[in-house]
Amino acid sequence: MADSDTTEKSILEIHEEFLEHVEAGSSKIRLLSVVTVVVAGLLAISYIYQVASAYFTATTSVTVNLRDPILVVFEMLLTVLALLWLYVGVRDYRFVSGLSKSIARARALEREIEEEISAKSA
Repeated sequence: MADSDTTEKSILEIHEEFLEHVEAGSSKIRLLSVVTVVVAGLLAISYIYQVASAYFTATTSVTVNLRDPILVVFEMLLTVLALLWLYVGVRDYRFVSGLSKSIARARALEREIEEEISAKSA
C-alpha cells in the first residue's frame, strides 16, 4: 500500500510540475510571440514597400550602409529574438525529456504494483 501511495504521489507531483511549467512559461512565450509577430509584420511591410517602390518611383536600386546605427540595432534585436527562441526551445526540450523519464519511472512502479496486487489476489 505504501508503494501505491508513493506512485500516486509521484504522478501527482509530475502533473503539478508540468502545470507549473506551463503556467510560468505561457506568459513568457506569449510575450515573445507578440514581439516576434510585430517584428515579422514590420519586416513584411518594409519588404513590400521596397518591392512596390521600385514600380512606383524612379528608384531601381538601393545602397545600404551596413554601419548605419539603426540597421545595426535592428539586426541586434533580431539576433536577440532568435537567441531567445533558441533558449525557449532548449529549455522546453530539457523539461520534456526530464518529464518523460519521470513518467516512465512512475509507469514502471504502476506495473510493479499491479503485478503485486494480481499475485496476491490469485
